[in-house]
Amino acid sequence: MPAEHVPTKNAPRERSTVRVLLRLWPYVRPVRTRLLTAALVAIVASLLSIVIPLVLKWLVDGPVTDGDLSGVWLGALSILLLGIAEAVLFGVRRWLVARPLAGVEATMRRALYERLQRLPVAFHDRWASGQLLSRATTDLMLVRMFLAFPLTFLLVNGVTILAGYAVLLAQEWTLGLVLLAPAVPLMIACTLFERRYAVVARQAQDQVGDLTTVVEESVLGIRIVKGFGRHRAQAEAFRDLAKRLRGTELAKARLLAGIWSLITLLPELAVGAALVLGTVQVADGDLSAGTLVAFLSTALALRWPVESIGFLLAMSQEAGTAVERYFEVMDAPEETEAETRDNAVTPEPAAGAASDGVRSDGVRSDGVRFENVSFRYPDAPAGTTPVLDGVDLHIRPGETMALVGGTGSGKTTLTALVPRLYEATGGRILLDGEDIALMPRERLRSLVAVAFEEPTLFSASVGANVLMGTGGDAGEPELRRALAVAQADGFVDRLPDGTATEVGEQGLSLSGGQRQRLALARAVVGRPRFLILDDPLSALDVHTEARVEAALREVLRETTALVVAHRPSTVLLADRVALLSDGRITAVGTHHELLRTSAEYAWLMSGERGEKR
Repeated sequence: MPAEHVPTKNAPRERSTVRVLLRLWPYVRPVRTRLLTAALVAIVASLLSIVIPLVLKWLVDGPVTDGDLSGVWLGALSILLLGIAEAVLFGVRRWLVARPLAGVEATMRRALYERLQRLPVAFHDRWASGQLLSRATTDLMLVRMFLAFPLTFLLVNGVTILAGYAVLLAQEWTLGLVLLAPAVPLMIACTLFERRYAVVARQAQDQVGDLTTVVEESVLGIRIVKGFGRHRAQAEAFRDLAKRLRGTELAKARLLAGIWSLITLLPELAVGAALVLGTVQVADGDLSAGTLVAFLSTALALRWPVESIGFLLAMSQEAGTAVERYFEVMDAPEETEAETRDNAVTPEPAAGAASDGVRSDGVRSDGVRFENVSFRYPDAPAGTTPVLDGVDLHIRPGETMALVGGTGSGKTTLTALVPRLYEATGGRILLDGEDIALMPRERLRSLVAVAFEEPTLFSASVGANVLMGTGGDAGEPELRRALAVAQADGFVDRLPDGTATEVGEQGLSLSGGQRQRLALARAVVGRPRFLILDDPLSALDVHTEARVEAALREVLRETTALVVAHRPSTVLLADRVALLSDGRITAVGTHHELLRTSAEYAWLMSGERGEKR
């Protein structure tokens, strides 16, 4: 079962569909004129269908009764022209809404994508990718369909029904009251339907997200699925979710069938009763045949507006659920920026810190400082031990610090705090004496470059993937230098189109070592002031690792670096080593000093598989 996070999934809360749908107004406002024009055109077209029965009344009571053939032809021509006008106006309505609503959908999708880029990593940790994908595709399609059809026709059909019943009452009020009799029970039935349908509509759309997650994971992990022969298990998981979705869709269909049957049956019974009563009145001479024909024609013209109520309500409920799901993401809090930004005053040195000099650009150079830093994941249960607890560490300007620790000690978490992928829950981190919590993220991330242990590549060219690590002003020389540092230039030049070769989704067309080298090249291409490397050489063979380390030494001389290391060869790149144990820095020194003074460090570097002593 895929991971999921849907706040209203298990217990749908009471909500007003109208209030939810009103949140679309900022997106609809730019095209409101065309939508209103389209609605007015549709109202005129729909009202023409009510004029036709009036022409029929004149035709039956006049030319047909009098035997006036020219009048019959005139009436037939009038009905034909009214029908043509109605069809043309509905076509115009469709033309008016097609382009603007496609624009509304595109705007909402773009806003959702931009929002996802600004949401914190902790948000993405909690949400399944399939749930987000379904909101950007299926849900927005439902919103567009609602704006194109139900939004207009709930208004159009409402106006048509009111106008039609006014005509009916004016023609013969006793028959009109007969047709009005089903109104109250239909309103009660529609209210009950709306509440029940909202629940199953939400369930169905959430289940579509779960199903999308399974498909996405199976495609991205196809090598694992095939390698371990798990295709049957994956297929079974998919079938289970598909079966659940099928059951929910059938529940929706049953509800819709029930309301549609009721909406069709009650008016039909009323029309039948009116037909019998009207026939009696015609026979008694109390009603003209033309009036009865016009009355019944008007009633039949109102048949679709009335019967479509259930269909339109169902689409509106699905759209309301889609809008609610959309705004669950849009309402999620973004990465916050501090109120104090880019202070003109140079930050004061940290307490007890000696001045390490001033850079050529006037910025005091103090390296990286962690001061009593603690961290607990946002969704961690209350009372659990923090991942990091009181970390104090100083990486001097131009120094490379290796970070060593056992599995689960918090190394990766500590490195993720520097570019503020997560926010420290206690203490502070200083870059050249400036608190990163007071720095705009854009500026912070222009100073800090990262390379993660699990390299991520995008469906783009090799060059585009590497140059993603710059501000966009780097060119071919910087690209070639970065590839050379990562020892990636050799295999890149052998690719079909060199640096212009498309690497495909997730870079799966490349080996793990090749992907890791490109990720390293991406980290160093922009000559960052601070460099964070999370075990960047783990997928390399010993010979390639040696060549990369030799080239990387030159890069590390130009930057202040924090390198997560698991092997002695990587540790030897560093000037000093920090040992992280149980969320705290327990020792700092050179590799050889820690080998002599720290039993835990010596055990970690020994590669022994036995119990730690």
